[in-house]
Amino acid sequence: MFALLGRIAVNHPWKVIALWLFAAVAVVGLAPKLTPTTDQSAFLPSHYESVQAMNLQQQAFPNDSTPAALIVVERSDGAPLTATDTAATVAVAGDLTGLGVNGVTGIQVTPPSENRLIQVVSVQMTKVTDPNDKTQSDAVKKLRDELKKRVEGTELKAGVTGIAAQTLDQTESANKGMAIIGAATVVLILVLLLIIFRSPVIALLPIITIGAISSTVGGLIAMVAKAFDLKVDSSVNSLLTVVLFGVGTDYILFLMFRYRERLRAGEDPKTAMISAVTRVGEAITSAAGAVIIAFMALTLSTLGMFRALGPALAIAVAVAMLAGLTLVPAIASKLGTKVFWPSKSWQREPKGVLFAALGRGLGRRPGLVALASGAVLVALSVAALGFNPTFDLSSGSTSDTAESSVYSKELLKGMPAGATQPSLVYLRSDARLSEAQLGAYRTALAATPGVGQVGAPRLTTGGEVAEFQVTLTDQPESDAALATVRGPLRATAHSAAPPGTVAYVGGLTSVFVDFKAAMEHDYKVVFPVAAILIAVVLALLLRSVVAPWYLMASVGLGFAATLGAAVLVFQQAQGNSGLIFSLPVIMYMFVVALGTDYNILMVARLREESQQGHDPRTAAALSVRHTGPTIAAAGVILAGTFASMMLAGSTVLSQMGFAISVGIAIAAFVMAMFFTPALTALLGRRAWWPGRTGRPDGDEPDDTEWYDQSTRQTTEHAYTG
Repeated sequence: MFALLGRIAVNHPWKVIALWLFAAVAVVGLAPKLTPTTDQSAFLPSHYESVQAMNLQQQAFPNDSTPAALIVVERSDGAPLTATDTAATVAVAGDLTGLGVNGVTGIQVTPPSENRLIQVVSVQMTKVTDPNDKTQSDAVKKLRDELKKRVEGTELKAGVTGIAAQTLDQTESANKGMAIIGAATVVLILVLLLIIFRSPVIALLPIITIGAISSTVGGLIAMVAKAFDLKVDSSVNSLLTVVLFGVGTDYILFLMFRYRERLRAGEDPKTAMISAVTRVGEAITSAAGAVIIAFMALTLSTLGMFRALGPALAIAVAVAMLAGLTLVPAIASKLGTKVFWPSKSWQREPKGVLFAALGRGLGRRPGLVALASGAVLVALSVAALGFNPTFDLSSGSTSDTAESSVYSKELLKGMPAGATQPSLVYLRSDARLSEAQLGAYRTALAATPGVGQVGAPRLTTGGEVAEFQVTLTDQPESDAALATVRGPLRATAHSAAPPGTVAYVGGLTSVFVDFKAAMEHDYKVVFPVAAILIAVVLALLLRSVVAPWYLMASVGLGFAATLGAAVLVFQQAQGNSGLIFSLPVIMYMFVVALGTDYNILMVARLREESQQGHDPRTAAALSVRHTGPTIAAAGVILAGTFASMMLAGSTVLSQMGFAISVGIAIAAFVMAMFFTPALTALLGRRAWWPGRTGRPDGDEPDDTEWYDQSTRQTTEHAYTG
């Protein structure tokens, strides 16, 4: 099949290129608009309490009373606010109300704090779920500009914080970060490919081809999202870019290294490309299949964001695979050997001293190599036991000098930390709630550990539903706030509810509590299913029931080692309370799925060398020598691409970038380069059971015979690096 695919791409390149152009135009023209959402509650199933609270809120109180922004006012000298200062604050609020800022539905002045160090002006805004809707962001910008004018020259200073302001500052910070990441990614790919191939043509090949297919990918995702009513997270675009460039560049590297190998073996350019597609096509397809399965396993998640993200990323990988096996060979076949211009190194067989030495060392002492590389993985894995997921991301998503961050800290001078995003408790009854019931219930909520204050209840017209704004003593995203809501607040809200009533705890913190519970459930379902399905792909590729077991075990060990490395750096060395809550899933998507590519590439070469009659140790040595350069180049580029995320100046992106880049480095330079071939060499022919690949048992040479044979064969064999 792959030989046929190669012949079609090479013999009919213009038709293949035209077909891709036609498909891109058709998909983009027919695809609906993709509308991602930022509403985290939209991703949770309806049986979670936070979603039930939100549904009740929308029915009983369609006009959300939770302030989207908070204006914090204080004296410039830090002294308590005077009566004149309070009057000035009321006047400023009146002026802002009179402006009629678009998206602002109400501005309310609250009394000064008990210590009179601050005064808060609550700003209600139109609820926004579409990230493309800039109503709240524009409103915050307008309020900040007008507020600055009105306090200038007075003894007061003021700033805007709250969820809308934090979202604006985080978005601006993320945009700057993504611009840095995008530029660093392109530069890194260009520079590394120039170093590896010494050709600007081949360096530009991934940039051009992947950029060309990106619109097709976006259109297909929009079609699938509409057809299956999937809620797409607003982060999908940035993840798609990284996935496309990551896997796309990897597949192009796999192909071009093998193309160069066949040219050095004496084949003409067209025959060499057909041979390259034939020989590496199965490995690329199997690697892509494993990644697609891993992503599609996310459809089993209880969280809508992952159920939509999985198919989206799977589509990206599938299109990148098809492009790597058809579009890239078609373009390269038209260029011929000019694809390596101006370098002539493709004509010469390099000595390959490093990877030849690594291969010889591994072949001589596979047990020692397996033990050493395994020990590294186990040591890092132990640290993973200290992993603590956290939702406290606000401090790491924006600069400390951002206005929302500055005035969020100023707010703590006189208000509980949870004032920026209060929790909401709803009490529903079939009859009108009495004053006595409401008063007793409010008192019980206020006495709950971790609760700072409870506002007066807001009632529906008939009095059957009451809303209590509960301000926690801790920041709403913090671990302490989640513990309060998950434990004492929900317990009190339910137990203190009067007979005949039902209580629900909602708000952002409650959503995070349910998110955490849903993710813990998903870990137990998604990960095992994905592992089983990937093992099936490996079994089909290798025609073996033994190799998939130790390959998946090594992948699992690599996952744990990556998580352990992140724990050591961010929790132990830097003293953070935890790592971002979604890190295990992100690592699963990129480290396990993409890292498996390298294992597949190496073990496919191991099988190929064994099929040619080499004994296990020779096959391992040759595989490291010939496939090592490919894996090293792909690993450096992919790890470097994700490492560029650490330049964005955000703790969240730094943790993601570090974990993914380290995970890919472990997958490439520990698992695929040493651990997998060493274990395969130790197992010998048993690794391919029930297949009959390799020499019969008892026909394996001793160390001396093996060394002489390996030296002779490696000088005769075509070198891919």
